[in-house]
Amino acid sequence: MKFTCTRRDAGCSARSGILALPHGEVSTPAFMPVGTNGTVKALTVDDLTEIGFEIILSNTYHLYLRPGAEALNAAGGLHRFMHWERNILTDSGGFQIFSLSALRKIRPEGVWFQSHIDGSRHFFSPEKAVEIQAIINSDIQMQLDVCNGWGSSRRDSEKALAITTEWLYRAKKAWEEKRAAGYAGALFSIVQGNFFPDLRRQSAESCVSADTPGIAIGGLSVGEPAEAFCETLAYTADLLPQEKPRYVMGIGTPEYILAAIEHGIDMFDCVLPTREGRNGRVYTRSGPFALKKSENARDFMPIDQMCTCKVCKSYSRAYLRHLFKTREILCSMLASYHNLHFLNELVRNARSAIEANQFMEFKKEFLSRYTGVRDEINRE
Repeated sequence: MKFTCTRRDAGCSARSGILALPHGEVSTPAFMPVGTNGTVKALTVDDLTEIGFEIILSNTYHLYLRPGAEALNAAGGLHRFMHWERNILTDSGGFQIFSLSALRKIRPEGVWFQSHIDGSRHFFSPEKAVEIQAIINSDIQMQLDVCNGWGSSRRDSEKALAITTEWLYRAKKAWEEKRAAGYAGALFSIVQGNFFPDLRRQSAESCVSADTPGIAIGGLSVGEPAEAFCETLAYTADLLPQEKPRYVMGIGTPEYILAAIEHGIDMFDCVLPTREGRNGRVYTRSGPFALKKSENARDFMPIDQMCTCKVCKSYSRAYLRHLFKTREILCSMLASYHNLHFLNELVRNARSAIEANQFMEFKKEFLSRYTGVRDEINRE
């Protein structure tokens, strides 16, 4: 893996770059659609290629349970299994330590999960997470980590950070062994520490010391208010080296994406655009809206008149509302496609603004039109 910063905006920390990975180059900043089970819900790989995505995200824990590591190994990895020729980043299963807290037990050696599918018990260690991700053939794999949510005590946050740091060094050793055996993917460490600045600094120093190819910022968008998100994001980003790619995990609203770019973040992901698409909520430059509202029943305009996606070129709000009300699968497909196109276009325009040293002007103009913007996101 090689990261090259191509331009830094003169007005803030925003930057554009090229991330060279085994399955091609990725222009940054980059939004990654989430394909938890080896598919981005309601979209084909041709859809993703058509929109222009160069990297997607999948989840190690879910793929380990189904179809299983043996099936993925027999298929030659996830790329061949799902017929996706571009890059894949995989979460290590660390998010499930957070989200499935009732079904897991954390030990210094690893974590025991009770499957949400059939109740069977499974053990993940940092080494096993690396091994599974190498079978998947992830272009970028994440270390196994422990994330705790907003409002967690300092004591719990210190414990989680101590385990995460120990697991980082074990993961790196296992990754280096896989690399020696021919695996080409990169390993990213993860900054944790909850919302305690000194713990964040301690974690960032450990990640820098481990010298992994890239560094992720974890533990954000876990129930905290927007002010805490922005403050912790800015503080943590300033602790990371300029020469490595930076990834904020689990953010997908335009407000948070633009805040992340402003502070020099290169990559981000979220299930939100496709989840909201399946629930009939679509994005426009004037803010999101719900297709189900009666006002759309006779509205024959596209979702967004300025959008160039194939959905807006061919279908009206009235038709999409009809699909949603009749529970047709096509609504989920079209709305998800549009939402992902919208976010990809937003990030692409942000890259252009960085190249022109006009990112802050672009951000301000975009958010001034986007309904529901909070002042704390548009910090200038």
